Amino acid sequence: MDFKQCPLKYRFRAIDRIPEPPSRRAVRGTVVHAVLEDLYGLPAAERLPERADALVPAAWARVRDGQPEVAGLITDQQLDPFLHEVRTLVRRYYRLEDPTRFDPESCEVRVETELEDGAPLRGFVDRIDIAPTGALRIVDYKTGRVPGPDYETTALFQLKFYALMMLRTRGLVPAQLRLIYLADEQILTYTPDERELLRFERTLSALWAAILEAGRTGVFPPNTSRLCSYCDYKPLCPAFGGTPPPYPGWPTSGRRQDTPSAETASE
Repeated sequence: MDFKQCPLKYRFRAIDRIPEPPSRRAVRGTVVHAVLEDLYGLPAAERLPERADALVPAAWARVRDGQPEVAGLITDQQLDPFLHEVRTLVRRYYRLEDPTRFDPESCEVRVETELEDGAPLRGFVDRIDIAPTGALRIVDYKTGRVPGPDYETTALFQLKFYALMMLRTRGLVPAQLRLIYLADEQILTYTPDERELLRFERTLSALWAAILEAGRTGVFPPNTSRLCSYCDYKPLCPAFGGTPPPYPGWPTSGRRQDTPSAETASE
């Protein structure tokens, strides 16, 4: 998805691997995800709102300890308002789903596969549900708001990406994919079709071919848009007077985890 939005951003993230400073919003989203993961680790009858509230401090501590760079982002004076925001988002979740009524198959799962042309796909799935009938549902939590007119190129791309990975790793077309937007308490659903997913697979293969060509030539042009205002790489971007570091070349270690991919991530 980064390459579609901006090839240069993809290079900085996937090839140069230049770290991005954590943002308060992103850290809040990570803590909310941690709380919901912990919530579904409890027996169904215990997944009550007050129990979810009690899980917040431990989830924050785990995120803070796992990412020491975020500790300076939330000061002691800011901690209580920050945790209040986390609790507010978690409470809104209860107005969209009742976690006491079902048990997910898994939460926070990293899924990896390769297409026939060698295109690597990697991503984290927030939750996988399996119905008694065997029907599969993919759920992704979003702590932001429902996207606007660019829904087709952002949220829908991500949903199709997850659906294709399930098709290739499990041989199943998910019965439903669900995006849960906590900020404005909305759910977007998508019912994939196998023929549509096969067309999408060809789109990803073409995208991977473009990535490989850019990797060979070292040409990753910037693509300016309104998203540039939020990009941490803006000081390095030639479109804004910056100078990228020397191109390090395409990774050649052969290790899968070191190879750039058409990866998608959730907020």
